[in-house]
Amino acid sequence: MNFSELGLSESLLKAVKRSGYEEATPIQAETIPMVLKGQDVIGQAQTGTGKTAAFGLPIIEHVDTSNPEIQALIISPTRELAIQTQEELYRLGKDKKAKVQVVYGGADIRRQINNLKNHPQILVGTPGRLLDHINRRTVKLGHIKTLVLDEADEMLNMGFLDDIESILKQTPDTRQTLLFSATMPTAIKKIGVQFMTDPQQVKIKAKELTTELIDQYYVRSRDFEKFDTMTRLIDVQDPDLTIVFGRTKRRVDELAKGLEARGYNAAGIHGDLTQQRRTQIMNRFKAGKLDILVATDVAARGLDISGVTHVYNYDIPQDPDSYVHRIGRTGRAGHHGVSLTFVTPNEMDYLREIEKLTKVRMLPLKPPTQEEAFKGQLANALSEVENLISSTDTDKFSAQAEELLNQHEPVELVAALLNDITKNDASATPVKITPERPLPSHKHGGNGGGRRSGGRSRNSGHGGGYRGNSNHHRGGGYHSDSRGGGNHSGNRSNSHSGGHSSRHSYSIHKKD
Repeated sequence: MNFSELGLSESLLKAVKRSGYEEATPIQAETIPMVLKGQDVIGQAQTGTGKTAAFGLPIIEHVDTSNPEIQALIISPTRELAIQTQEELYRLGKDKKAKVQVVYGGADIRRQINNLKNHPQILVGTPGRLLDHINRRTVKLGHIKTLVLDEADEMLNMGFLDDIESILKQTPDTRQTLLFSATMPTAIKKIGVQFMTDPQQVKIKAKELTTELIDQYYVRSRDFEKFDTMTRLIDVQDPDLTIVFGRTKRRVDELAKGLEARGYNAAGIHGDLTQQRRTQIMNRFKAGKLDILVATDVAARGLDISGVTHVYNYDIPQDPDSYVHRIGRTGRAGHHGVSLTFVTPNEMDYLREIEKLTKVRMLPLKPPTQEEAFKGQLANALSEVENLISSTDTDKFSAQAEELLNQHEPVELVAALLNDITKNDASATPVKITPERPLPSHKHGGNGGGRRSGGRSRNSGHGGGYRGNSNHHRGGGYHSDSRGGGNHSGNRSNSHSGGHSSRHSYSIHKKD
């Protein structure tokens, strides 16, 4: 559906067009007309479906810019999501000159108080910092017309329920309330009953949860084998921009340090980092100066980053909806993406529950061998050599080059260069990742009761080919399990600052 059919003003449609939106997403098409009518809405939607514009456009439409009071409040679970929401609303409301401000913890509250004196009409904030401002009387919510609870299930998981209820009680009973959540646990439904008036429900169907643009794979691997297997896969698939998801903060720290130790350009984010450090890492990742971002679900919630080619689920999520959130970071804006989930033998029931939700069968991949990973790394090295040659003033070094050629065989010199680029065998850099507590078995009363989604995958038990980025297929068919033994995982130069400008293609061989 076109945005022009949703009842928005011409000035706002111009802002929509300038922002690059073309057709409204399902959540936008259903939600915007309801919000414009003043109805309360409960929207069940994943990150990446366009829900910020779904509630943001009608809010901006209704804002009275001559009124200096706060008229709309959006509550977000994380600083990153709050900042992103404020930035998007600012862009959409620029023509109307709507004032949008964000408040969140971990930042100078005095500066925020100063900015609040500019009288924003739209305020975005995290629960704790909003309550702080309310208690200081630097934020007054008596004129709120619309209140949005964004990522409500995540705020529940983070223990913000009491804070949210305290904030809601500060707003007028006549307000419009919009609630967006990926899942609908009982506590979220209670908020709907207690604080909303005849809410209209909008739910994105399961078939829309994942996209055909994302190739979804899984690798069976015991916990202690996963790290070596992942680094081999990175060497073979050669992703441009990757997010690796870990279940805990400790896991994220260990994975990020392990990847750095093996020469990959990686960094991790989680809730314990300072806001300054998180912002610094995110800016590097968005600019392509960081190849691999390692994150927890909470830290990555709401991040909207274009260009992510691969998502690696180092730990399978316990909640199937979290899987949808994770892989939704790739396969955006018409580009292909790859998701790969590591599954231990006792976690297969969780994989089947995910497949039931997404209605997609993941294809199995066998871990690449040490030799295959080394071939992938050499392909990257050859690409770097080509770039080095094209950017070098060879005349400047011709005399020294002639001298070296008189002393050494050309093959020796090239081999030394390749050895320097590929660095040491990764087995010389052992990395220990602390095992996580196993997920509860479905067979013992866990999530889903151990039911399977029926039938065996036609590829079950066979190795599939490895897909690389959106335009290249990487790696051959892998026929050996290569469990244990010395692993060779390629080392990347820490000076590498973005994607690879030249690619080496491989063919795919799948066994049915």
